Amino acid sequence: MNPRLFDPQTIHLDRRNWLRWAAAATGAAALLPGGCGRVQPTPRAETSSPLMRFPGKVPMRVINSRPPCLETPWRYYQTDLTPNAAFYVRWHLQVIPTNVDLRLWRLRVHGHVERPLEFTLDDLRRLEATSVVAVNQCSGNSRGLFEPHMPGAQWGNGAMGNARWTGVRLRDLLERAGVKAGAVDVSFLGLDRGGMPSVPDFVKSLPITQARHPEPLLAYEMNGEPLPLLNGFPLRLVLPGWYATYWVKSLTEIAVLPKAFDGFWMSKAYRIPTAPNGVEEPGHLAEKTVPIHRMNVRSFFTSPDPGSRIPLKQPCALEGIAFDGGHGIRRVEVSTDAGATWKEAALGEDLGNYSFRRWRLSWQPDQPGDCTLQVRATSHSGETQPTTAGWNRAGYMRNVIETLSLRVE
Repeated sequence: MNPRLFDPQTIHLDRRNWLRWAAAATGAAALLPGGCGRVQPTPRAETSSPLMRFPGKVPMRVINSRPPCLETPWRYYQTDLTPNAAFYVRWHLQVIPTNVDLRLWRLRVHGHVERPLEFTLDDLRRLEATSVVAVNQCSGNSRGLFEPHMPGAQWGNGAMGNARWTGVRLRDLLERAGVKAGAVDVSFLGLDRGGMPSVPDFVKSLPITQARHPEPLLAYEMNGEPLPLLNGFPLRLVLPGWYATYWVKSLTEIAVLPKAFDGFWMSKAYRIPTAPNGVEEPGHLAEKTVPIHRMNVRSFFTSPDPGSRIPLKQPCALEGIAFDGGHGIRRVEVSTDAGATWKEAALGEDLGNYSFRRWRLSWQPDQPGDCTLQVRATSHSGETQPTTAGWNRAGYMRNVIETLSLRVE
């Protein structure tokens, strides 16, 4: 790795302020509770935790400081597109890029190809651009709500965001390079590093057939602006409908391989049981696992706030979001009587099958007291949310029906 391209000592902040910021963030992280597994699930599991402002970001919940894992405050889900400054952050390795010199940065496309290529960012911007609105969601989003509890980043529900991504199609670069016959996988490497020789680089891979689909994108813009540094500047892989583990940040190398890739982050990490939603039993772990891939269907309340006091016999506007792995949302339903009956909500603007789909429903409570509302979504493929939370050893793919507790008076 070129030390001039990626050097923690040549950051936008001076080094003294960088270290002061990192140390403060570490102190904040030390105050976090050990887990949220015994807390009643709500769409705002993060609200009681301390917030910290990282460079280029609004104050966010600190899940981990080294490497940064920052959770989006729930109020930012009240718009279709999640603001860049509030978009959640998830890095895996200790040494992350704090400055990228675009005069030196290159994207290499090599391996089992006819013509190895290198691109500057300007080169990529001169190619045909395309955009997609897509949800980026961490595989472990909501891990802190699993029971029994498991190790890992203790996210609430805010390890997700929706953005308009702009860049070039992966398949266009592969066509320029000329993929040779017999290609099997394509691997992707970014600028982050483990800090020790024993820590494997964060390399992900896709089957060549998936890499040649029109959806995978090499994005240099997010919501019409350059990618934030903490979200993968200058370039990241965008794989609409798939979990964010594949969305490699600060991308610098694409390798076409004549055999299946067997690196740690594919063969050992980010794997799920083959059962629907990756479910297994705590005392009977599945023997067969596969790499995690497409997202399952989810829905949430975004308004009103949990614990709000609602006037009796007055209209109350319920709002929220829903999404899935690319089939699109067919309907969203809300129950105000513990699931005995369900009422269909009105869906908002359709920004595409990979985007958040906003929903709205007017509800007029006719009984005073505490109440718990439920929301569930169904995709165009017929997939819907389960009434009971599933479990797996890694804390992935939670998509149980969500609840909202209110007080009617």
